[in-house]
Amino acid sequence: MDRHSVQERQARRHLPQLARQRIAERHAGALGGQGVATSQILEIVDAHHHLWDPDRNYHPWLRDEPQIAFRYGDYKALRRRYLQEQYLADTREYKVVGSVYVETEWDPTDPIGEMAYVAELRKAGGLPSVAVGQAWLDRADWGEVLERLTGFDFVRSVRHKPRPGDMKTATRWRRGFAKLARRLGRFDLQTPWIYLGDAAELAREFRSVRIFLNHAGLPVDRTPEEVVGWRRAMARLAQEPNVVVKISGLGVPGVGWTTADNRGIVLTTIDLFGVDRCMFASNFPVDGLCAGFGDIYRGFEKIVRDFTAEERRALFVDNARRLYAIPT
Repeated sequence: MDRHSVQERQARRHLPQLARQRIAERHAGALGGQGVATSQILEIVDAHHHLWDPDRNYHPWLRDEPQIAFRYGDYKALRRRYLQEQYLADTREYKVVGSVYVETEWDPTDPIGEMAYVAELRKAGGLPSVAVGQAWLDRADWGEVLERLTGFDFVRSVRHKPRPGDMKTATRWRRGFAKLARRLGRFDLQTPWIYLGDAAELAREFRSVRIFLNHAGLPVDRTPEEVVGWRRAMARLAQEPNVVVKISGLGVPGVGWTTADNRGIVLTTIDLFGVDRCMFASNFPVDGLCAGFGDIYRGFEKIVRDFTAEERRALFVDNARRLYAIPT
């Protein structure tokens, strides 16, 4: 699996002062309607989506009763077949030129089976372009599983949602992460923002691993106090140049997905990490509980309508393609 090039490490930088000033103006709406029409963005690389068939494959959270606690509440609507046909119907307003399948909390006893299934999907339908596999970094067989996962030429990363304390020094999970650092070099991290301090320390120790923070650090509670805490935690993590961010999963429980609710989150994330370290993603079909695919992506388009064409292209296509090494 390829590692970071010197050029990529140099590219992961904060925005220059002028660009940061422009983003501050966007927060305030100073550039108003001067941007391009949103319909000009047609191509996307979806940096985070799922496909599943719970009738054929065992996903405990999609099959078992009762439902698990979930940030969007009742997710009965997700307990159905969702494969390329359904995904392409949802994305019909856009030209999907690449996509990243992210593990779906498949049967935890069979992480290899999930990637074998993804291989079938890719052969049948072309998508996804690459995949993020399921990982259990604290299990005794993790080394063997890692070796088998990397045998799939489309696997680019793995995801394991750490428990509180897992990312700290001298844990079994941390030792498993060291194996990942030596063999794979990418990791998808999904954790609430209150643990991003631990994530920053992890990133600092393992500089060779590119860490993809999922769902912008999960700013679920949008009260002013919580948003201040989220921003502080994100600012600390942004100091680590090997961390990049997927701007996705931004639905608000009980509200859904609105541009007004998410403008500040999106622009603050880009301000902190820089355009080159951010990418847009759908988190579909999960975020279909909050809004339609087109509603979410039109929201992204409106939020960054005053960015340059190059910046928009980076956020919608080029960054995901480059950071996940997606073939063109």
